[in-house]
Amino acid sequence: MGSFLSFCGKSLYYFMGWTYDNLPDYWTKKSVVIGFPHTSNMDTVRALTYMQIGQLNAKLLVKSDWFFWPMSVLLNTLGAIPINRNTAQGFVGEIAKEFRNRDEFILALVPEGTRKKTTRIRTGFWNIAQAANVPIICWFLDNPCKQTRWIGKIMPGDSLEADLLKIQALYQSHGYTISLGDMAQYSKIK
Repeated sequence: MGSFLSFCGKSLYYFMGWTYDNLPDYWTKKSVVIGFPHTSNMDTVRALTYMQIGQLNAKLLVKSDWFFWPMSVLLNTLGAIPINRNTAQGFVGEIAKEFRNRDEFILALVPEGTRKKTTRIRTGFWNIAQAANVPIICWFLDNPCKQTRWIGKIMPGDSLEADLLKIQALYQSHGYTISLGDMAQYSKIK
C-alpha cells in the first residue's frame, strides 16, 4: 500500500509542477519535524502528499475541531493527533513519553499554528523535542520555486530563545523569514 500511495503522491506533485528533496543524511527515526510556511490549506495538502512520497509514518498535531465525521476518519488514517489548545496541560509530557516508548516516532507540525499572518510562533515543538531529547528537523515548502526542501536540524539546548534564533537563521539562509516578534515573549514560556 505504501508504494502505491508513494506513486500517487509523486504523480500529484508532478501534476502540480512541484519537486522535492529526498530525505537528508541527517534524518533520524525519532524527531520533531517543523515546517514553514502555513499560509493555505494547499500547504497541508503538499505536506501530506510528501509524507506519502517519502513513505514517512509521521504523526501530525491537528486542532481537535477538525475531528468530526467524516474528516476524523481521514485524519486518523493520516496519523493525526488531536490537540485542544485550550486544555493542552500535560500534552508535552505525553508526547515525550511516546518518543521514549517507540523505536521510531516522527512528529510533524507547523509552529505558526494558523494560516493567518502571525508575529509569534507556537513553541510546543521545542518543548516536546527538548523533553524527548530528539532533534528538530526543519522543512520548508518553497512556494516560489515549487519545491519541498529539507534545510537542517538542531538539537534543542537549554535556551528557547537561542534555538529559535538558530531556526530563524536556517530558514533565512533559504530565503524565508520567520517572524518571531518580541523575543521577550518567549522567556515567559516553559
